[in-house]
Amino acid sequence: MPSLLPCVETLRLVDHHCHGVVDRELDRTAFESMLTEADAPSPGTTLFDSQIGLAVRRWCAPVLDLPAHAPAEEYLARRADLGSGEVNRRFLQASGAAALCLDTGFAPGAILAPPEMGALAGAETYEIVRLEQVAEEVAAKGPGAEGFADAFRARLDERSIGAVALKSIAAYRVGLALPGERPSDAEVANAAGRWLTSIEAGAPPRLADATLHAFFVWCGVERGLPIQFHVGYGDADVDLYRCDPLLLTDLLRAVAPTGTPIMLLHNYPYHRQAGYLAQVFPNVFVDVGLATHNVGQRARALIAETLELAPFGKFLFSSDAFGLAELYHLGSLLFRQGLSDFLRSGLDEGAWTRDDADHIARMVGVENARRVYRLDER
Repeated sequence: MPSLLPCVETLRLVDHHCHGVVDRELDRTAFESMLTEADAPSPGTTLFDSQIGLAVRRWCAPVLDLPAHAPAEEYLARRADLGSGEVNRRFLQASGAAALCLDTGFAPGAILAPPEMGALAGAETYEIVRLEQVAEEVAAKGPGAEGFADAFRARLDERSIGAVALKSIAAYRVGLALPGERPSDAEVANAAGRWLTSIEAGAPPRLADATLHAFFVWCGVERGLPIQFHVGYGDADVDLYRCDPLLLTDLLRAVAPTGTPIMLLHNYPYHRQAGYLAQVFPNVFVDVGLATHNVGQRARALIAETLELAPFGKFLFSSDAFGLAELYHLGSLLFRQGLSDFLRSGLDEGAWTRDDADHIARMVGVENARRVYRLDER
């Protein structure tokens, strides 16, 4: 494998969307369950027989002082010997990130909080507030349907103090075909009434109403913070066919005049569609986080395909790492490899100069995120 271009290798990345890691010992079943978006490997199979599993053995083993391609059993034994604290420290520091923007709205188990993540990684940390989590907090206080809109706005004001972005998981709940029009308070009250009534009847507070999801987005627009959208690949809870970012077109047209940055996360297998949207809408940005480490050595193709249309000033780095610190390392390493190969191919073909490559690497790895999230103003 060719060495990384210096302009890529030396980047102190800004990971603009990621999560905390677990700080406990993991047996093989628990470890493999965190390598996949599935609940667990299929019976009779192992995640080590996949792109991500091979990537762990190739690229993570040396960080634990093992030879590349160490067998899975040896890898897991070495991980247990070192302990979760040392494993987390090694991989978070190996990622080479200067800043982590952490989505704190997804915590199905105990994970490290932003200050702990920052201390282990030696990085600045910033919070991303999940809109649906705010709504669930409001619902738990029983505001009533008529008071829901105002209660949500007030709680969002409180939660977004100090946050760098908001996030919508509408893709997981209703898909991305959200209405372009801003819902009226009467429409919000009707939708909230249906939701709150279902909770009172004993249903879980799982929010799946397109009117409310659109309302949350417009509340975010009013606050001027970047709004992240889960797009495409995810766990079995998503209907992937409803996660094509092109379904957001009506909403994107409506939001565009406000200038509010819209961050399309993950995007696989719709990364080319996302690149198109980033090209035609001035406030749309894209990444290929989550997919990068899952596709392993195919990350090069994924990055190159996204950058066929996405302007370089609209593409950002994200690991979307969650649970396993290895995913921070793999997300960073495979992204660097893919970006370096992309830039080197352009240099070899005379498509751009060395100065151009240096400039693109800085934008994609660092500057775009610092500009959009105004990190240097914090």
